[in-house]
Amino acid sequence: MGWHVSGESESMNTANGNIPNHMVWTIVSTVIATLTCCPLGLLGIVGIVNSNKVNKLLAAGDAAGAMRASSTAKTWAIVATVLAVLGIIINIWWRMSGGQEAMMEQLQQMQQMQGQ
Repeated sequence: MGWHVSGESESMNTANGNIPNHMVWTIVSTVIATLTCCPLGLLGIVGIVNSNKVNKLLAAGDAAGAMRASSTAKTWAIVATVLAVLGIIINIWWRMSGGQEAMMEQLQQMQQMQGQ
């Protein structure tokens, strides 16, 4: 009675206001961070778990717990977003600097220098 879900809502309405669960943001940033950066992007899973807790805690009537879970989810969404941006920047730099071919050339040059 104190809350409602409209479609795939990003937040729950309570008598105290709107508590966002940050689910979509956390999932998207976690996937992008993992694909572009490294396994560190999987840290966003902590945010996904907390995003899921928000709705469950509100359904149980625990608005304070839902606020804590929302805050934690937002923090981990930010972490995953930063990792995603870093991953994108690293990938752009990698491609602009020649990528795999340039790295292989450098390795061959190092091997030739060691063989002399």
